Order: sequence, then structure tokens, then C-alpha cells
Amino acid sequence: MNKEKKEYSREEQIRGLIEQIDAYIDHYHGGSVEFLSLKGNVLTVRLGGACEGCSLQNATLKGWVEGTVKQFFPEIREVELGN
Repeated sequence: MNKEKKEYSREEQIRGLIEQIDAYIDHYHGGSVEFLSLKGNVLTVRLGGACEGCSLQNATLKGWVEGTVKQFFPEIREVELGN
């Protein structure tokens, strides 16, 4: 059997990582993170659920989301909030 390995684009890989981070945030904190766009090396996401209006929103964005993304994709310069 010839099993071809599927190649995923960088955007698809980052979307998959954001989905995993979202599942963690939802399970443990009732919040959410959603992929909005990837332009060059800037990733834009939306935080929702318990993260909306939370005083720790910036820590979640920069610590969990940006920190995790940069571990796997060090070329990402910034993760920012979008609408």
C-alpha cells in the first residue's frame, strides 16, 4: 500500500495549534481562542467565552497563545487581538 503523507500549509498547521490551545482554554477556564488571520508573520486571534473582559486577557494572549505559537513557529513576530 502506498500511503502518501499529506502536507499541510503553515496556516493549516497554525490553525490546528490554535484549535488545540482553544480546547485547553475551554476545558480548564471556560474561555476560547479563535484563529482570524495570518498576514506575514502576524497572527490575529479572537478571545471569547470567559476570556472576554477578563483582567488576565493580555496574559492569556501573550503567555499562553503567543508563547505556545512561538514555540512551534518561532518566525511568528506577534499574536494580536482582532474583532
